[in-house]
Amino acid sequence: MQFLEAIILGFMQGLTEFLPVSSSAHLRILGEFLPTAQDPGAAFTAITQIGTEAAVVLFFWRDIVRIIGQWFRSLVGKVPRSDPDARMGWFIIVGSIPIVVLGLIFQDQIETTFRSLWIVAAMLIFFGVLLGIADHVGAKKRKLNDLTLGHGVVYGFAQSLALIPGVSRSGGTITAGLFMGYERAAAARYAFLLAIPAVFGSGFYQLFKSWDEPGVFTLAETAVATVVAFLVALGVIAFFMKWISRHSFLPFVIYRVALGTTLIVLLSLGLISA
Repeated sequence: MQFLEAIILGFMQGLTEFLPVSSSAHLRILGEFLPTAQDPGAAFTAITQIGTEAAVVLFFWRDIVRIIGQWFRSLVGKVPRSDPDARMGWFIIVGSIPIVVLGLIFQDQIETTFRSLWIVAAMLIFFGVLLGIADHVGAKKRKLNDLTLGHGVVYGFAQSLALIPGVSRSGGTITAGLFMGYERAAAARYAFLLAIPAVFGSGFYQLFKSWDEPGVFTLAETAVATVVAFLVALGVIAFFMKWISRHSFLPFVIYRVALGTTLIVLLSLGLISA
């Protein structure tokens, strides 16, 4: 049963990581309805995200290689530092700092307090509505070449909000991008690239911590879930990038509000524990 539950959670992780609906919230909620009826834990969530982020690396491989190459060349003067890809490398570095710092400062709360289902429900609703407002009022004119250092910092702090389950890493970052006037596809693309250092760093850190002290799931079960998450995420990224080029985020907004409201009702009736 443990392996089956890990596979189900891995599938959910891959399905929801890149959609603006919060994968950590879905794993937290789903855990309550599985036979073990318990939170899979922050460590399990972070480690399985290695799988989904590996899908990002594979999907955006050419972009990543180009950005890293141009960034290194700019350091030795082979290309100007104003080169768009070299600048992107710096923006990703700068944008990753907030989540690293805040993640270390609030580590205990991230693994305990922030995982309360009351908080998850509130974040699903609040940031769902915020995403809808941003999508409605955003100019959607700026492209990634228009990215500035200031905008990179804003993106970074927006990403760090995802330390709270229910916010959504992609959702928070995309919302910030829309408010700053970026196109939907540009905001999503940068959200995925920006997440790479943070997710791999957090995932391997939790893997190291869990090596001798596994949580709800063993390392073998977590590894299976991570592979499942990787395979599912590949298809989801392709779907999502096509979707946002033609559609609004309204379906995700409605879904988030409905899920958060349902969660509040279940908690209020005592049908599930926070």
